[in-house]
Amino acid sequence: MEIKVLSSLATREAYLELVPQFERSSGHKVTTTWAGTTDIMKRMAAGEIYDLVVSSSKSLDDLIKQGKIVAGSPVVLAKCGIGIAVKAGAPRPDVGSPEAFKQAVLAAKTVGYSTGPSGVYLAGLFERMGIGEAVKAKTRQVPSGMTVGPIIASGEAEIGFQQVSELAHGDGIDYIGPLPAPLQNITVFSAGIPTGAPQPAAAKMLVAFLTTSAAGSVMKKHGLETA
Repeated sequence: MEIKVLSSLATREAYLELVPQFERSSGHKVTTTWAGTTDIMKRMAAGEIYDLVVSSSKSLDDLIKQGKIVAGSPVVLAKCGIGIAVKAGAPRPDVGSPEAFKQAVLAAKTVGYSTGPSGVYLAGLFERMGIGEAVKAKTRQVPSGMTVGPIIASGEAEIGFQQVSELAHGDGIDYIGPLPAPLQNITVFSAGIPTGAPQPAAAKMLVAFLTTSAAGSVMKKHGLETA
C-alpha cells in the first residue's frame, strides 16, 4: 500500500531517517512531496490528493477551516525554534542577547531567511526592533520549499536564519545557535489527515510510528523538540 505525504522541510532530516524503518516494519511504501508552507497551501487549494500533510499547526488549522484537513486529526510531531548560521569558518558574531543580535544583523552585509514561517516571523521581528528598512535592503530570501543553508554556504548571505532543524547539520555552514530566548519563536509541526485521503488508516499508522519515544530521540538528534 502506498501512503502519499505532503510535507514541509522542517522535519525532513528526522523523517528521512525514520520512514525507511516504518516501511520495513509495516510493508507500506511512503511517497513524499516536499514543499514550503506557501506551496503546501497552494497544492491543497488546488485539490491535490494526499494521505497525510505535515506542516505548521497554524497552516493545518487554516486547512481545517477550508475543509481540506479532517478536524481533530492533526497530531503534534515536533516543535522547533529559529536558528542562526554563518558560512563555515567565518567569524561567529555575538548573538547572545537581543541587543547583540540586533547589532550582528545590522553589521552583516547580507541577511538570508526563508519565505516560510521563520521568515515571516523574522521580517516582523526586524520591524519591531526598528531595523526593518535597513535589513530589507540587504535581504536574500529563498523561495518556498528551499533551505537557507546553501546561500549561506555560497556567501550570498553573510548570516542566515531558519528553523534549527534545517540549519543544524547543513553543509558548508556553521550553526551558531538559536535566537536569543526573548526573541525566539517556536513553531509546532503536526501531521493531519486530508479529507478524502485514499489511505487514512495507513497514514494514521505512520503518524503513530513518528510519535513513538524512539522516533522522538531521532527528532531531537536533528534539532527538533518533542513533547
